[in-house]
Amino acid sequence: MQSSLISLTPMERVHIGTPVAEAAAQEAELLGASRVFVVCSGTLNSQTDEIRRVVEALGDRFVGLFDAVRPHVPREDVIAATLVAADADPDMLLCVGGGSATDLTKILAVTLEHGIRTTSDMDAYHLQVNPDTSVTAPSFSAPSIPVVVAPTTLAGGEFNALAGSTDEKSNVKEGYVHPAMTPRAVILDPALTRHTPEWLWLSTGVRALDHAFETLGSLESNGYYDGMAMNAIRLLSEGLVRVKEDGDDLEARRMCQVGAWSSMVAIVAGLDMGISHAVGHALGGSFKVPHGHTSCVMAPFALEYNREVNEHRQTLISVAFGEPQTPAHELADALIRRLGMPRSLTEVGLSEDDLPSLAAYTFKDIWCGTNPNPIADADALVPLLRRAL
Repeated sequence: MQSSLISLTPMERVHIGTPVAEAAAQEAELLGASRVFVVCSGTLNSQTDEIRRVVEALGDRFVGLFDAVRPHVPREDVIAATLVAADADPDMLLCVGGGSATDLTKILAVTLEHGIRTTSDMDAYHLQVNPDTSVTAPSFSAPSIPVVVAPTTLAGGEFNALAGSTDEKSNVKEGYVHPAMTPRAVILDPALTRHTPEWLWLSTGVRALDHAFETLGSLESNGYYDGMAMNAIRLLSEGLVRVKEDGDDLEARRMCQVGAWSSMVAIVAGLDMGISHAVGHALGGSFKVPHGHTSCVMAPFALEYNREVNEHRQTLISVAFGEPQTPAHELADALIRRLGMPRSLTEVGLSEDDLPSLAAYTFKDIWCGTNPNPIADADALVPLLRRAL
């Protein structure tokens, strides 16, 4: 078994199946919070009564709300939320929404802590990717305001300290991380997720599967990570198909949520991902491809590309699918197609002309340099991307 150091997070609780309004009030009580600021998706706020129920459950604890969250979290949105939240002086941040809302809320805890009020102020707080693909992490004091997240998608960021925000000047999605950015509690309410568009639920479910794929493909993984990743594949591969067939199957939605949690264990504990995630960050931050669609396109191609160095590891993926004799990239491809998700860069709006810039942006990502099958430079990445057209 691989020797490893497993880092644990300050997360204290995960609510499975409790209605979000009830669990949010419980968390405010447990955390001793008297001033709760809510970040949520605009659609959830304007087209459902879920946020109204949360606000009513919080009562006098509710002090404000921000719902103008755009995909891939532009810096401008972080600062807009910061200015609103600063006036509310919160002692707890509650996010009800998808991956972008979750990332914004985690970064918001940092901007409030450090008095960040302009987009340029954010420069000193994000991870820096060096020309040799090594990563330099800035040092800053821990955010003190606790974050609680009720996710509506399966991207999994609610379990992680890492958050992403796009610098629209450089067109690069940058990482922000501190152990204390990890949400203090997560609320997994399957009923809440019925409002999530089917394509978004299914595609972010594939994103969660991709966490598990790159965990099991990693040459640095261990028995603990492997077990959780295989559990993720088992739960998600069944749960996603069942939700596709019946959107009101709450047990299947709960399976997906727990599967997404399982898929995040290795990343949260410190295992690096590989080229599928690196390309995904570039596709999202620089080409505005929806977060989940990036893995739908790239995961099978990444598995096939890495197979020459980690086929023995990818066998675990096939075992988790229940088909140990079938190559992992074929099983991933078949499931993604069964879910009706895009499978090419062309389908998500890219062309041959975009490949050099996509490769360049990918080479700036924190996980390009940790792929099992090493990639020498941006030019060497283009043939892999071309296969995905």
